[in-house]
Amino acid sequence: MCRSWTAIGTVAASLMTATVAQAASVTRPGEQVGLSGGYPLPEGVVIAVDTFSVGRADRPNASDVIGNIPFLVWASPYKILGARIQPIVSQPTGFIHTRNPAPLPDRNVSFLYNPFIGSVFAWDLGRGFGVSYLLGAYLPFGDRGSLGLGFAGTPIAPQIASATIRQSFTATYVGDGSYNITAALTYGLTADPRARFGGLVGQALGPQAQADSLNLDLTMVKKFGKFEIGPIAYMSTDLPVNRGDPLYRTYQRAGQIAVGGLVGYNFGRFSLQAYVARDVVARDTLTRAGLRQRNEETRGWFRLILPLYAPGAGQAVAPPPGPLVTKS
Repeated sequence: MCRSWTAIGTVAASLMTATVAQAASVTRPGEQVGLSGGYPLPEGVVIAVDTFSVGRADRPNASDVIGNIPFLVWASPYKILGARIQPIVSQPTGFIHTRNPAPLPDRNVSFLYNPFIGSVFAWDLGRGFGVSYLLGAYLPFGDRGSLGLGFAGTPIAPQIASATIRQSFTATYVGDGSYNITAALTYGLTADPRARFGGLVGQALGPQAQADSLNLDLTMVKKFGKFEIGPIAYMSTDLPVNRGDPLYRTYQRAGQIAVGGLVGYNFGRFSLQAYVARDVVARDTLTRAGLRQRNEETRGWFRLILPLYAPGAGQAVAPPPGPLVTKS
């Protein structure tokens, strides 16, 4: 959903222990879990999907880091090179609740993230297999948010100062409709590695550290009638930066590997999914005081899948929708 929620949680952890520059994945790790993004949607359908998640690192006084990722996708009747064109838009939001030690007051912050616009190009390969390619961009129009740190306020997510180009490569096997085995690899390319926020705040804050990133989201779900259940995993890492640039001399890399499980139920008119994942690996960071900080997180997710339109009134829509493409 954003670049990165792990970094956001680190920044928000305490007003007294703010960290040095850190970034990670633009696309929220895990946001494509449970979605059969490689398989094309039926022609003409319009689907709304909303994914809500909340997580907290294990360390004392870690903040609650909450994200909401809505998106809208249309399975157009148009094709290119055999791939169905599926335009997609999204506007994510974020929320932070700090848990500072006494006597520091807690703070609640909400903010808009960069909107996403793009398209999925999905191929049906037959026998239940499908692949897709997503191309789009996160536009730098989000709200920087602030916990009030430093002159003009430290941004909650400094990386939204830059536009980011997103590419996702997804493969899905649905079999006879009772499976969802999906792997989604996402590459985020920062358009401006020295991006600034606009106006007087941007002048005061200066350039914001950016990094390209890779995500991998994995789903292995079996359906039993209207129920679905199975293991999931996701991982992310930011890519190397230019250490010769003074902006990146204190830059700390981020990354994680998380595993968990998913359950879901199809109510006919809509579907619900819930999954929980725990980081088994997460890169440590250092506070400004030089203290090592653990970043392993447990995160819970809840998703609503709502078909808005299908050719022929009242028709149900299957299979599940395409990839989630918002900053998380």
